Amino acid sequence: MASRGRRGRVPAREDEPRHDEWAEQQAPTPQGPVLPPPLPVDYGVFMQGLVQAMQTQAHTQATLQAQLEAQRTGVVGGETLVEETLETDSERGD
Repeated sequence: MASRGRRGRVPAREDEPRHDEWAEQQAPTPQGPVLPPPLPVDYGVFMQGLVQAMQTQAHTQATLQAQLEAQRTGVVGGETLVEETLETDSERGD
């Protein structure tokens, strides 16, 4: 079986590139136009937006949790479904 590189026995020759130099030489050349560097980031504004998004998410989650709990217990507008049904039936005269 053929060897796949040096195993520390034979040092690299002076005219032979070292492994880290070889990796730099093998980096692909960028295709297309070279883009300008990105604009600087205002981290204060970024953090304010992040906090606002987290607060909105927490509020939404709390609202959905309350709705789910209301559905589980059968509460609709402060009355249970059974109470609402009884009132409707009595109003109709049943």
